[in-house]
Amino acid sequence: MYATFWALVPPIVAIVLALLTKEVYSSLFVGVLVGGLFISKFSFIGTLNAIFSDGMIAQIADSYNVGILVFLVFLGIMVALMNKAGGSKAFGEWASTHIKTRIGAQLATILLGCLIFIDDYFNCLTVGSVMRPVTDRHMVSRAKLAYLIDATAAPVCIIAPISSWAAAVSGFAPKGTNGLMLFISAIPYNYYAVLTIIMMVSITIMKIDYGPMAVHERNAANGDIFTLPGQAGSDGEVKGKGKVLDLILPIASLIVCCVLGMLYSGGFFEGESFVDAFANSDASVGLVLGSFVAMAVTILGYTLRGILGFKECMECLTEGFKAMVPAIMILILAWTLKGVTLSLGAQEYVAGVVSGSAQSLQSFLPAIVFLIAVGLSFATGTSWGTFGILIPICISAFPLDGSNPLGIICVSACMAGAVCGDHCSPISDTTIMSSAGAQCDHIAHVSTQMPYALTAAAISFLTYIIAGFVKNAVISLIIGICLTLLVMFMLHYVFSHKDQQFVEE
Repeated sequence: MYATFWALVPPIVAIVLALLTKEVYSSLFVGVLVGGLFISKFSFIGTLNAIFSDGMIAQIADSYNVGILVFLVFLGIMVALMNKAGGSKAFGEWASTHIKTRIGAQLATILLGCLIFIDDYFNCLTVGSVMRPVTDRHMVSRAKLAYLIDATAAPVCIIAPISSWAAAVSGFAPKGTNGLMLFISAIPYNYYAVLTIIMMVSITIMKIDYGPMAVHERNAANGDIFTLPGQAGSDGEVKGKGKVLDLILPIASLIVCCVLGMLYSGGFFEGESFVDAFANSDASVGLVLGSFVAMAVTILGYTLRGILGFKECMECLTEGFKAMVPAIMILILAWTLKGVTLSLGAQEYVAGVVSGSAQSLQSFLPAIVFLIAVGLSFATGTSWGTFGILIPICISAFPLDGSNPLGIICVSACMAGAVCGDHCSPISDTTIMSSAGAQCDHIAHVSTQMPYALTAAAISFLTYIIAGFVKNAVISLIIGICLTLLVMFMLHYVFSHKDQQFVEE
């Protein structure tokens, strides 16, 4: 079973079960169980060791994963603090006087998502906490909010030279290759990221909703922003008389502190240049340090100004932690499934598939790499793991010596496909974070986002076929944008005749 298609069976089982049963915890565990059985060759004790000792415990003990979990807790606490202080409510009331339509609320969410390009986890939870009161007020469904968050997080980070994703890609570049320059060179060919943003703006302005999302948006227009029973909730009791500043200052301090934390982890304060510090940064360490300092500053600011008492601030510690428990549980199970999948040789299997097609289908290789990256990222739930597997293979097939641009195009196709598969996968970190940020049912987010992601993926696939022959970023991108707008106008025409439009309020 090692390094064969069987290595991809456990995540496929988990994903199919999650989509069929709408229950994510048991589905992920069943996938992990199947993987454990494969690893141990159906031995009872071996299966238990594969699942827990070598799987779950190993993932929890990983320093990077621990950092992400701690960051989640700190961010949950900050959200609880801002809600209890009344900052979120005050911002929602202020926004209601400036953002008067559903379209405006959605565009504001997109804009904020594009501005927070440092890290996708940070993006998902920050945009969710800030914009949730605004989109709720304008009756935008939580599923649509989760999509807007998810569709700006990774796509923006993957085309931003100053981000944790740029650092990740730089780290996966082979020795002797300038990783940051490789990342920058690949940006013009990252069609999925660019076309997703264009598509997202188009469906917002043109009010296009299709697939399961149309049901959620129709229900939201009628007052039900959750659609699923038992999902209604609140952000907690408001104790303070906060102002808009009581949300803006904590968010601003969070952004500044997290950027400084990432620079610190990359050695900026020890003499490294700004660019090199970001390229060498450890996002996990930087986000933990930054979020902790921002949390401490927020607590200090609220208590000194009398917005919240010290006891009320301490109550937010447990409230914030409890709010993040569902996301933490899903993340741990998803990481365990990823570890089991890689232990079965998924990397080696995919590497063999890519290497086998590199020589015979050169002009079609960017499109092929894109599809393989989509499949691998979808199955394993990790974009960065997909980078680590495919980028070195692409570079070895087409050396980056300037004589053949197919190397850069394939690297970009790998990055774009990884983001696409990440969007579609129920076990993806970013998908989980987007659900948590929007406080949306996780499977509802996956099922409503998938048709949109697959639409952008189909257009991107065609664009990569064109790029493989044309080998010109500008021409291929223009064609891709035109295809995207054409599809959007077609969808607008079709669904405008099926009562998919909603009245502005």
